[in-house]
Amino acid sequence: MRRFMIASLVVILASTALWAQAPRIGVFIPGARDGSPIYDNMAKGAERLVSETPGASIKVIEAGFNQAEWQEKLISFVASGKFNIVLTSNPSMPELVNEASKLFPKQKFICLDGYLIGNSNVYSALYNQLEQGYITGYLSGLVSTSGMKGTNPEKKIGMIIGQNYPAMEKMIIPGILKGLRAIDPAFQLDIRVLGNWFDAAKAAELSRSLYAQGADIILPICGSASQGAVRVAQETGKYLVFFDDDEFARAPDNILGCTILHQEELAYRSLKAAIEGKLPFGKAEIVGMKEGYIEFLNKNPSYIKNVPESIRIKVDAVIQSIKSGQLTFAVPSL
Repeated sequence: MRRFMIASLVVILASTALWAQAPRIGVFIPGARDGSPIYDNMAKGAERLVSETPGASIKVIEAGFNQAEWQEKLISFVASGKFNIVLTSNPSMPELVNEASKLFPKQKFICLDGYLIGNSNVYSALYNQLEQGYITGYLSGLVSTSGMKGTNPEKKIGMIIGQNYPAMEKMIIPGILKGLRAIDPAFQLDIRVLGNWFDAAKAAELSRSLYAQGADIILPICGSASQGAVRVAQETGKYLVFFDDDEFARAPDNILGCTILHQEELAYRSLKAAIEGKLPFGKAEIVGMKEGYIEFLNKNPSYIKNVPESIRIKVDAVIQSIKSGQLTFAVPSL
């Protein structure tokens, strides 16, 4: 019995040392990295961690846009047995990760931009995108009613989304509407669904239609297809406000604001905590502006140049209200 206990202890210590010294990280992207800031930044966070960790290795797989194939590809990825931990991101992934975990009960997962509680092998962190949406809508409403060049009296903002999904329907759109209607309850959000995340030509067509029908600002959440919206905004002298990443450089005169997710930092810190044995697997957390993972880029030179100071002061006040806890948004069940 004593020999068995000693042998078991040696195995445990060896496993711990392997995890601490040479973590093997798999990054599962449910889509494509190119043109998807949230996935690209997740991979960058993992790559940064690996670059700082002697002996660490990483493999990144892009599962494509067909959601029906994600489960099978995830299971195949995990079945290789090559990874101490698998990192992924998408509000739809917790359910798929949970099913994969049943088949591979020793595999550890980190699921960002998702929420799953109670699985001892899964850590998840969900962004409070009600906050992100509110700031985006609030800025858009202020600009639309400001009389700035390129705006009109219509109380209408356009939005182009790649596809509908729970976080979009329950957090992003409601947050944007709350922000818009804090400026004027008459505001309407004209939403067009692209049906994919890559068709720039169709996104351009939808943008022309939205601007023609009274929208002076469009919010594109449609992956690489957003280049179509950028092109039309430049052609027409209209405006865009972006989600998830710093996009100002793409059209400095037309992109008025960016409310970003610090996905790279969340990926990096989560993996680092896992390696150090400090990540609370089995727990799901909600992160937002207060925690530093959602940020409105109010110091960007393009924002300061293009948006009047009177508007910027009001936006800053709302940001502080959220960070202080004075203005709160309860995250719904997805």
